[in-house]
Amino acid sequence: MSGVWIFDKNGVARLITNPTRESFEQKEPPYPGTATAPGARPRVLVYLPANQVIRSYSELEQRLTELGWTRYPNSLRPDLLQFHRSESSADLISLPTNFANFKSLHMYDIVVKNRSFFEVRDPAAL
Repeated sequence: MSGVWIFDKNGVARLITNPTRESFEQKEPPYPGTATAPGARPRVLVYLPANQVIRSYSELEQRLTELGWTRYPNSLRPDLLQFHRSESSADLISLPTNFANFKSLHMYDIVVKNRSFFEVRDPAAL
């Protein structure tokens, strides 16, 4: 039998014969907005001025709005929430509409575009 064996937290193994990144992801993340691949350390997005962990899109949108970002209406991609800085800027943040699918990849995109205001951290270090 070829493939990849995955062990869950109870020690039960399952074989994935044709592994893809999606096949390693759990159905529901342990913390919304965190990495879900087995062995990946969970991450959270922190708004630094208030030392606030972002736990929902409403909290994130409030902080992004304060920093000059506006929601970008995109009828061609209803599966994404998008924010842009201004009409003259090329900066765009694209996020999945479901916060449960908000991964560390999206968090780092926000951090890169707002270096002084956001940070990605391990929730155990809070």
